[in-house]
Amino acid sequence: MSHLNLPGAETEVGELVVDNCRCSDGEVEGLSEEFTELEVLSMANVGLSSLAKMPPLPKLQKLEVSENAISGGLNALVEKCPGLTHLNLSSNKLKELSSLEPLQGLKALKSLDLYGCDVSSLDDYRERVFQLLPQLTYLDGFDQEDNEASDNDEEEEAGPHGDDGEEEDDEDEGSEGEEDEVGLSYLMKEGIQDEDDDGDYVQGEEEEEEDEDEDGGETVTPPHERRRSCSSRSGGEEEEGRRRRGG
Repeated sequence: MSHLNLPGAETEVGELVVDNCRCSDGEVEGLSEEFTELEVLSMANVGLSSLAKMPPLPKLQKLEVSENAISGGLNALVEKCPGLTHLNLSSNKLKELSSLEPLQGLKALKSLDLYGCDVSSLDDYRERVFQLLPQLTYLDGFDQEDNEASDNDEEEEAGPHGDDGEEEDDEDEGSEGEEDEVGLSYLMKEGIQDEDDDGDYVQGEEEEEEDEDEDGGETVTPPHERRRSCSSRSGGEEEEGRRRRGG
């Protein structure tokens, strides 16, 4: 017997695996309708012979009940798990196609596994199941053209948001391209203005240098003229001194 001791946490659980835990009287103790957010449930090899006592799980998308003793009563799934997309009933005791008829009510069902059930040995088994359940994409892991299901295919089926994401990416790329174009034209304009500013600056520097050269020519006395002036003053002083001594 399996008992789930999750007081107060049921509403937060999205995936639950109780494989190989023995059930009691067709139910797993503790599994209740309080698991309102449960999307994935695996109860492989727990001794189930019927799904009649499963609690309502309105958000459940994937149910794994392989290696049990289920022989019918699949109508309970339509009532309690109407949003199922993936159902694994492999290695159970399903013998007739008629036992699968209730699954017609699961409109979202895309993947069904019956491998190891007696029903899978019937003549034209695959063709007849696809006819009975036209909503199916994959039976025992393969589509009607015998193409194997990939993980990406299953993810796309479970969440149809891939196209929207691609469109958003395209829009983002387009916006980035426009921003790049605007930025490039802006930089080109800035570059032209910088070149003009540099030219003005150089011209201004040249004018300042010319002004400095002109000012320097008026105020600076060449070295040879300074020596000549000093010599003249020295000679005049000596002559005056001789006149004073003679007088």
